[in-house]
Amino acid sequence: LPMVMLGGLTAIIIAGCPTQLGKRYPPRTGEGQLMPNRANADATVSQPAFSGKADVTTIASGALLAVLLYMLGMLGHKLIGLPAPVGMLFMAVLVKLCNGASPRLLEGSQVVYKFFQTSVTYPILFAVGVAITPWHELVAAFTVSNLLVIVSTVSALVATGFFVGKKIGMHPIDVAIVSCCQSGQGGTGDVAILTAGNRMSLMPFAQIATRIGGAINVSVSLLILGNFLV
Repeated sequence: LPMVMLGGLTAIIIAGCPTQLGKRYPPRTGEGQLMPNRANADATVSQPAFSGKADVTTIASGALLAVLLYMLGMLGHKLIGLPAPVGMLFMAVLVKLCNGASPRLLEGSQVVYKFFQTSVTYPILFAVGVAITPWHELVAAFTVSNLLVIVSTVSALVATGFFVGKKIGMHPIDVAIVSCCQSGQGGTGDVAILTAGNRMSLMPFAQIATRIGGAINVSVSLLILGNFLV
């Protein structure tokens, strides 16, 4: 656990570096967008902006939609083992692609999202830092060998995301920050890393990178180590 937490702390620190790089080289960053698709940007601009002044019924409907999607994600976890947050994301994408939610319901969901983004994120980070983090074990893990391994691992993830994203035509800085989330501690780690990188809009991609990408990395690493050790 201390190594995992130290890796998450390193990822939070490193996540701020691509953001500063994006300020110096604006063409390398999408400011929360992974794909530089001009057509999508024009379509987004042409859509009417949410007023943010939804009534109580609209907000409650948006919250109930989020709960329903999470329950479907839990059902998917029981049936096929897919992590509930990832299943929830897939269901949300399906609803959006099929136009299964009315504009009023989407506006309520947007208000709920903005509320949690602005009012719940920082209390969660504070609670994790004060009540959950085992600081004594974390300090005990501060050795030169551990730091070298952790920093090199997280840096390799970020660098791989940057260069692969650049190679395939995506915004490399945003891809690097999403790749960095593979070193975080689940959903709470994603919140901390994306907050450090000022990329909270990338939370859906970060969840997939953490739940699926992290599991793939661990599985492949264990297979490689098993072959070398045997």
